[in-house]
Order: sequence, then C-alpha cells, then structure tokens
Amino acid sequence: MGKEKNQIISTIVEHKPGVLYIVANLFRRRGFNIESISVGSTEQSDLARMTITVKGDERTIEQVVKQLNKLIDIIKVSRLDPANIVTRELALIKVRALDTKVRSDVINYADIFRARVVDVSSESLMVEITGTSDKITAFLDLMKPFGVKEVARTGVTALSRGVKSLKVE
Repeated sequence: MGKEKNQIISTIVEHKPGVLYIVANLFRRRGFNIESISVGSTEQSDLARMTITVKGDERTIEQVVKQLNKLIDIIKVSRLDPANIVTRELALIKVRALDTKVRSDVINYADIFRARVVDVSSESLMVEITGTSDKITAFLDLMKPFGVKEVARTGVTALSRGVKSLKVE
C-alpha cells in the first residue's frame, strides 16, 4: 500500500437539497473517510463548491475522484495541487480564563496569531482564528494549558492560485 496523505478535492455541484447527502453516502459506501468538508455557494447561484479533504494513498484518492465524477449532481471535480493553492480554515475556540493574567496571555497569543477575541464572559474568552490548518492547530496547542472548553472548526476551503479555475462555463 502507498503512502497516505491528505488530498484536497474541489467539486462544483448543483446547489440543491440532498447533494451533500449523496456525496457523504458515496464515501460511506466505499469506506472512504472524509477528513473535512466545507460547502458554500459560488459566483453562480445554482452551483455550490464542495471542498473535501481526504486521507489516503494515491490509489484511494484516484478512486474517490472517479466515483465523484460518476455522480449526476456533480458538475466538475478537481484534485488541487498542494503547491499551487490557497487554503483557509476558520475556528472558534473557547478558552477558560478565570483571572486577568490568563486573559492577558490568551489575548497576547491571539494577537501574535492575528486572531481576535469575539466573546468575553466571566470565565472564558472566545477567539476567532483564520488560517491554514497547521496555524490553527498550533494556536490550539498553545491554548491547551489554559483549558480549552470548546472548539468549532469549519474544515478546509481552497482555491487554485492564479488564473486556473474550476469555474463552469
């Protein structure tokens, strides 16, 4: 078996009810695991972009792309070249902050990571951070000693750099 790695697959799909279910069901039936998935509308109101991160060897990834291409609601499928894409993820992280020293430390770390505090309560701070998955993981690792109460991550979204696009003509 080949080396497993994360691969980002970008798809343009029909923007209608049930498409996400059909894609998720394909992964379930074939025994593929979705590392992350993000879905949102595109510049065309009747289409949506689905960005799927899949872990697998080359054969598995090829199989995933082949199977996705067979689905009727999928318009286009593309494996994104990791060397030529921009990726982002958003996370909301609620951190225990019972005293001013902890609050100050969390706020300083947030500044360093270009994150921002979006909610404050008597016992916690909520931080919003955007960036690569590695950046978010690094920030989370720094927050663990303070006590991470909750985390919500969006999953990766990505576009190819430059003029290349997955746009439907």
